[in-house]
Amino acid sequence: MKNSVLLWFQYDLRIRDNAAFAAALESGCTVIPVFIWDQESLGSWEIGSASQVFLHGSLLSLKRSLEEHGLPLVLRTGRCEAELELLLKETKAERVYWNRRYEPALVKRDSEIKRSLREGGVIAESFNSSLLVEPWEVTTQQGRPFQVFTPFWNRAKSVLKKEPLEVDLRSLRRPESSPESVPLDKLGLLPDHPWGGKVAAQWEPGEGAGERALADFLQHGLEEYEQARDIPSRTGTSRLSPYLRWGLIGPRQIWQAVEATGMADGQGAQVFLKEIGWREFAYHVLYHFPHTPGAPLREKYENFPWIQDSDTLESWKGGQTGYPIVDAGMRQLWEEGWMHNRVRMVVGSFLVKHLLHSWVDGARWFWDCLVDADLASNTLGWQWAGGCGADAAPYFRVFNPMTQGKKFDPQGAYVRRYVPELANLPAKYIHEPWEASEGVLAESGVRLGENYPHPIIDHKKGRERALAAFEKVKG
Repeated sequence: MKNSVLLWFQYDLRIRDNAAFAAALESGCTVIPVFIWDQESLGSWEIGSASQVFLHGSLLSLKRSLEEHGLPLVLRTGRCEAELELLLKETKAERVYWNRRYEPALVKRDSEIKRSLREGGVIAESFNSSLLVEPWEVTTQQGRPFQVFTPFWNRAKSVLKKEPLEVDLRSLRRPESSPESVPLDKLGLLPDHPWGGKVAAQWEPGEGAGERALADFLQHGLEEYEQARDIPSRTGTSRLSPYLRWGLIGPRQIWQAVEATGMADGQGAQVFLKEIGWREFAYHVLYHFPHTPGAPLREKYENFPWIQDSDTLESWKGGQTGYPIVDAGMRQLWEEGWMHNRVRMVVGSFLVKHLLHSWVDGARWFWDCLVDADLASNTLGWQWAGGCGADAAPYFRVFNPMTQGKKFDPQGAYVRRYVPELANLPAKYIHEPWEASEGVLAESGVRLGENYPHPIIDHKKGRERALAAFEKVKG
């Protein structure tokens, strides 16, 4: 199969607006699509359980889509560099094309692969299908990477690449035969874990599903996004994060679709596109500061006096803190592989500041439980909560769980859904059941300390303890 190109899919599991795919078609070569399952090269951030389930469904969808165009998807397991070398020998392909990744371990791996392939006479090229602007394309006036979102976004908006790429399949050259492929089930992406059923009940993976989710949001959610996005009981967010994370839809497609609505200048659209900007910022920071998934960007926080208490950590993970909005969020995470963004901030603040647990513990738990677990966004979000990262929340901002609940879930609809023990409490007490009288509690079927816990820590004491700890390192 001389004059062939290996089209190496990574986290870009779509056909449309796929830069590597477009380049493969333009090359005039026979296209051989490949996906390699290689956890070993990911270092300490192997893909988590919930994400693996979503990945399985996404690969199944991609496989079917490619087959509709006469392209078998070759699946392999093992180290990417070794499997690519084998495939090059088996197919006699002369090119390898893929879309760039920006996670530190993958930057290192893919750079080494590109260098090795080129030294061996193979044409190896990588492309951008993940971002509107490459991390190195915007800098401060001093030529440094940005650490604050607003100036980053103001600069980035002047150089964004907003137009999706056309993937013209009319020029597709199909292989006469395909290399050996392992069955999808043999990748072992469906763990012996309830995630399989949970994810299937909540999510439809695949490129087409991502496009439908975008269309539905633009039709029903964009105009009210600014207000609705903070109400966890409503479907007020786009819920596009898993589709972006796995490249089932790209930011260029989203931007173009928003502009096509005719509402791009509206407040809802502007706030939504700013959220796309935060994703771009997250990748900018991760690329330039590759140590941040496990260490604070702000060095003064390296010796922060964390309290590593496994019991409190497990209570937080299991949604048993005694703070209803926190517990609702943690249970939503466990049941759906996803959590509303407003609640992510609340539970993050609670773990780091009320419980003085390291933000890394939270990042690790989210990483295993989220179908949209994205190293850049996960890291930026948790360092924001911890006050130790780029554009982070100031150390003295300690979310009050009761105030957050009353403001964004005033009738307790969100809490009632995920914390059914409290479902019969009057709205007045739904976010602080300890304030209800014994009679109200009994009438509502709530037995504090029995079927619902007392608060794991007093809010005032937790806040004061956090402020004292941060005061020691704020410098």
